[in-house]
Amino acid sequence: MSDHEPTLPPHRLSVVVPMFNERDNAAEMVDRVCGALAGYAHPWELVLVDDGSSDGTPGELRAARARHGDHVRVLQLQRNYGQTAALQAGFDAARGDLAVTLDGDLQNDPRDIPIMVAELFARDLDLLVGWRRRRRDDVLVRKVPSWLANRLIRRLTGVSVHDYGCALKVFRATVFRRLQLYGEMHRFIAAWAATVTRPDRIGEMEVRHHARTHGRSKYGLERTFKVMLDLVAVFFFMRYRTKPVHFFGAIGFLVGGLGTAALVYLAGVKFLLGEDIGGRPLLLVAVVLVLAALQFVTTGVAMELMARTYFESGQATSYLLRQDPEPEKATWAGRPAGRMEA
Repeated sequence: MSDHEPTLPPHRLSVVVPMFNERDNAAEMVDRVCGALAGYAHPWELVLVDDGSSDGTPGELRAARARHGDHVRVLQLQRNYGQTAALQAGFDAARGDLAVTLDGDLQNDPRDIPIMVAELFARDLDLLVGWRRRRRDDVLVRKVPSWLANRLIRRLTGVSVHDYGCALKVFRATVFRRLQLYGEMHRFIAAWAATVTRPDRIGEMEVRHHARTHGRSKYGLERTFKVMLDLVAVFFFMRYRTKPVHFFGAIGFLVGGLGTAALVYLAGVKFLLGEDIGGRPLLLVAVVLVLAALQFVTTGVAMELMARTYFESGQATSYLLRQDPEPEKATWAGRPAGRMEA
């Protein structure tokens, strides 16, 4: 345990680990987390979310729960919804004042958890993000695309984090309970959190990173295109979440302005010069631009607001839960729960 740990305020800690087809890593992952927190002086739980695995991962997780106790909880999703939905399911089930997330592939080191919790309190942050400064991954397939993506995300979002892709993070409840994740937003959680807290309350800390020893990575170069598309959505909601008409309206006015200018020009040609404009391609282009402007201002705004309303209504989730075995028996490891002001 960290030397800082006895000075920490009373709190309860939820560790959330999404897993998909990690049968060879599942048991060791649970053992490592439980070992790293064996001497933790505050109540904690481990929430394991199986994201529709097809390789026997759920059985390994249930066996680990049987070995370690009811503070280890296993949630099974109906099918593979993706890491973002699995994280959201874990956040919804977490009962702690703090939540820690990490990957289930053993590349994150659970021994960093108590250190990061102490750092979060010491710096009075709402979110602390891990930085895999000495990353143990393939250079061309993982490290170079990640470096480029991180620079682009920092520039567009204004949140100064070096490693957006690191799964090891510590959240206060005031942040993770207000986040609504869907699509592939797990890559942008640090930026997404800036919509519910100030950017200066989001920090980072260097953490350990290990090479994958079992199974295969779920990521490749093809994810670059998904990152680019998702970044557009993140940029939109960070800048225009409460004023979407400013975003679509600006595009609409630009396109509509070009179309209107073309129509005014053609009107001058028609009425001042007396020339025929019916066969001019510019007339069709101008009309299309004006119609496109109306589409941007109406259909675009309506669709974006409908999508946001759907996910924030509190009546819809991005996943379906198969089971949380015997949730009423869920307990806490560590000392009795204290009270902490979030």
